[in-house]
Amino acid sequence: MTLKTTESESKYNHLEQMPLADLLRNMNQEDRAVPLAVEKALPQIEALAEKAVELLKAGGRIFYIGAGTSGRLGILDASELPPTFGADPGQVIGLIAGGDGAIRKAVEFAEDDTRQAFKDLEAFDVSEKDLVIGIAASGTTPYVTGGLKDCQDRGIATGCITCNEKAPLIDVADYPIVAVVGPEFVTGSTRMKAGTAQKLILNMLSTAVMIRLGRVKGNRMVDMQLSNHKLLDRGTRMLMEALHLSAEEAGALLRKHGSVRKAMEAAGKKE
Repeated sequence: MTLKTTESESKYNHLEQMPLADLLRNMNQEDRAVPLAVEKALPQIEALAEKAVELLKAGGRIFYIGAGTSGRLGILDASELPPTFGADPGQVIGLIAGGDGAIRKAVEFAEDDTRQAFKDLEAFDVSEKDLVIGIAASGTTPYVTGGLKDCQDRGIATGCITCNEKAPLIDVADYPIVAVVGPEFVTGSTRMKAGTAQKLILNMLSTAVMIRLGRVKGNRMVDMQLSNHKLLDRGTRMLMEALHLSAEEAGALLRKHGSVRKAMEAAGKKE
């Protein structure tokens, strides 16, 4: 059996004897390697983002599939897009092995079923219009590899995010992203560097896609959902700056139109 990079022995030993300051310093030192690994994958991230934009513009959707930490990261990314960019909640969907209950508590052996991912996707009527992205640090998770293989067999575009070179997942991804971050501080604990790399990639991927879909104007989230006082204040400040209004005038305009974009358009600031 070939040893996965994500399962390689930590460069550190006797962690239980290490002073707290050293534990934190060494973890921080290891974390510095993550953005460098992600940087090497930028061309791959771009290719997947381009495909995502193409399919979303044509009315398709993005699905993230994963198990454990990887599945949770996909769900987190998908759940943040509606409030941040005003995206339709059905436009980007995260699925995790074991179902929603696995978000908070691990479901034993859920990730070992090679057929379950496509069953989960079928519940959403997945089709050739859509893009399915498998997230797996090891690149071997049966739930994820099986799901992408089933998609490929049906002509559905696939992508992946993994942290192991030559992982089986790469072979079933039309648009693979590979960020090799090296051994974890705690051997095999991929919630650490690998998880951080996956989160960085998902941030970049979905944000770039939303920008290309017109969900940002200038550098501002003009379509964000005004779901709390902090966001109402942020939207008011955006309008004050863009339209040279007082706080009272901007707040009233925002409340009247319900979004920064609509308020700007109403005031004659068309895109």
